[in-house]
Amino acid sequence: MARVLVTGGCGFIGRHVAAELIAAGHEVRLYDAMIEQVHARTEGEPGEEPPPEAEVIVGDMCDAETLRGALTGCDSVIHLAAEVGVGQSMYEIARYTKANDLGTAVLLEAIAAQPVDRIVVASSMSIYGEGYYTTPSGAFHDSARRLTADLRKAQWEPLSPEGEALTAVPTDESKRPDLASIYALNKYAQERMVLIFGEAYDIPAVALRLFNVFGAGQALSNPYTGVLANFASRLANGERPTIFEDGAQKRDFVHVEDVARAFRQALEAPGVAGECINIGSGQSYTIDRVARLLAEAMDLPDMAPEITGRFRAGDIRNCYADISKAERLLGFAPQKKLEDSLGPFVEWVRKSPSVDKGALMRQELEARGLVS
Repeated sequence: MARVLVTGGCGFIGRHVAAELIAAGHEVRLYDAMIEQVHARTEGEPGEEPPPEAEVIVGDMCDAETLRGALTGCDSVIHLAAEVGVGQSMYEIARYTKANDLGTAVLLEAIAAQPVDRIVVASSMSIYGEGYYTTPSGAFHDSARRLTADLRKAQWEPLSPEGEALTAVPTDESKRPDLASIYALNKYAQERMVLIFGEAYDIPAVALRLFNVFGAGQALSNPYTGVLANFASRLANGERPTIFEDGAQKRDFVHVEDVARAFRQALEAPGVAGECINIGSGQSYTIDRVARLLAEAMDLPDMAPEITGRFRAGDIRNCYADISKAERLLGFAPQKKLEDSLGPFVEWVRKSPSVDKGALMRQELEARGLVS
């Protein structure tokens, strides 16, 4: 059993990872900056705390001295700490890049001085840009990209260079990165830094490319925390969920407990050094369907989403996971489907007063010309 340092360990995913590791017999130390956007609570909102068995150290990822102290005595590292949000990354560029990329660099310098047995870093599906597609003839297409001129004409689906309609298919790890946002660039830099460092210093390193994570305990007053939490906050405040484009864009939603198990498996599995591994459900859902499923689960079936017909800079159309590599290398098997797991999530929403900041997020993007 190892002592594991989990950066970003007091956040939504980090708390579940900590619980998973402790249940497996590991000792856990959590390092977190406790930034207000993620951790601030509205009056009456129940707090989600890390497991009491976990040691907690509060510190910024760029605080080298505090981070070195947190690393002392640890056998391995799970690196979750990051500023998260595609839209916000497009205008909080310095903040995102400092926390995500410089913070990772500071961590790696600390590990170089105090080597560990393994590093597992949280990467993101956002690095793929558009997922894989096939053409009408069945040919594989791996470089789809939407043009702004087409989006302004509400041509939402990407086309082949010949103008053919494309069909979205599951995306595996062989897909070449196509970075459409500052957040995607940050996450790709985090992933590559950790893997390059691991190879150079002979420290096994693995990157988990997370798809859309959901579950009870998400920060409902943070409009950048995730689409499902954002929809829930809107509905809980009597507002319709806001959907950009036409709502038919497809995503993969994976439960946070499945994600936590994947991190524990990546920490323990042999033969995964240098690997990038998708962690998703392997299922695709349109965003419109997700909004309607959630409204029904919250007993608000008449609260249909607001389909704006507008688009945000940095958004992609379709991407969902091929998880066969995770199944093969980690023994990963998702246990909680979205449509079967909304009950506990809705219970959390009902006992968690939230401030709906979705409109503020939209105003911030519009003021900067990032919504068209």
